[in-house]
Amino acid sequence: MSRRPPERVHAAAARVALATAAIVAVVYTIIAVVVALIVTSHLTSDIDGRLSSSIRRISAEPLRPLLRGGYPVLPGGSRFGPPLIIWTISPIGEVTSTDTSAILPDGDRGVKGPTTISVGGTDVRVAGAPVGDNYVVVGQTTESVAQARSTVVLAELIVGPILLGIVFLGALSIGRRVGTPIEQARQRQMEFTADASHELRTPLSVIEAQTSLALAQDRDAAWYRTAFRRIDVESKRIRRLVEDLLWLARFDATSAQPNAEHVDVAVLAAQAVDRFAGVAESRRIRLGVTSGGGMHIVTAPPEWLDRLLGVLLDNACKYSPEGGRVDVVVAEEGNRVRLAVEDSGPGIPDEERSRIFDRFHRATDRAGGAGLGLAIGDAVVRASGGRWDIGTSSAGGASMAVMWPRALPGARETPRRAAASSPQ
Repeated sequence: MSRRPPERVHAAAARVALATAAIVAVVYTIIAVVVALIVTSHLTSDIDGRLSSSIRRISAEPLRPLLRGGYPVLPGGSRFGPPLIIWTISPIGEVTSTDTSAILPDGDRGVKGPTTISVGGTDVRVAGAPVGDNYVVVGQTTESVAQARSTVVLAELIVGPILLGIVFLGALSIGRRVGTPIEQARQRQMEFTADASHELRTPLSVIEAQTSLALAQDRDAAWYRTAFRRIDVESKRIRRLVEDLLWLARFDATSAQPNAEHVDVAVLAAQAVDRFAGVAESRRIRLGVTSGGGMHIVTAPPEWLDRLLGVLLDNACKYSPEGGRVDVVVAEEGNRVRLAVEDSGPGIPDEERSRIFDRFHRATDRAGGAGLGLAIGDAVVRASGGRWDIGTSSAGGASMAVMWPRALPGARETPRRAAASSPQ
């Protein structure tokens, strides 16, 4: 199956990314508005504080109508800070100002608390209070507030699209990365179910056909023996398939290695060869096992390695011709243990080597088996920390080798050789 993300994953990821970006856009807009309001309120409060402070200082000592560089000056020469405009309204209504170009509107001559008015088309924050017989109004333009607000809004307008772009691309990437394995697993499950149904349907059809024919009319004993023989073959085929399916289901549901322990691969290999001696003898296949010097210890569940050896030997015996040879070799390679099962069969074509571990995939059209053996073997190898090395044997057949890290790299023992062979 292709590793490229399916189109439905692309579409779903794009929809999720758009929804995420839309949510972030709404939240960002609200935050941006709040930030702009906070900045405006804070700067306006600063101006109000300056105005109040200026009125208090004016009330404390008479204002001298003198300017130094545009700043109103109190007796003693102290400055108020930022440029201020001071209007003085006499009891008879005469208005004097520190800035003759700034004319205080008549309606704002009695202003008290800080408020914003328009003076000559410019927004000015003003506050007023009686000082002696006069009434004094102090004002400061809000240009600094407007400039700061514009700067904040501009920064938000620049940062906003960049942030939304990053959010969209990030959500799209995460959606594809998360959705792709889920979709691939779903497709594998669908393919697995379809293939399992197909594999079960064939033997069941044979059994059903034989049963129907047997019940249709009376037949002789030879015919019944042949029918029962076919039913027996197909029943065993179903049993093997169901056992493999159940094993894979249990394996997929297992989160950790069960009963992992130190195992001597050479001992397991010798036991597996002894178990398959009868199979090899029935096909006149020479079956042998060889182990080099040292202890070939790996850490894995023994039942998993035994199942792996059974799969490799079953395939090797199945595809080797009558009179052929199957060799099991256990050796050390540095700090690794290498198990190789080599046969004299047709071998594995190069174009098939990347797919031989797919469930229900067969590298040849030869009848028998459901294509689950190597899938089980691959699951064992991956879960036990092994690595495949697939090649060609010296006899021209397949060489299926697995290498594991050696659990006891310092342990040594005398070389040994165990062999079991069937008659020529």
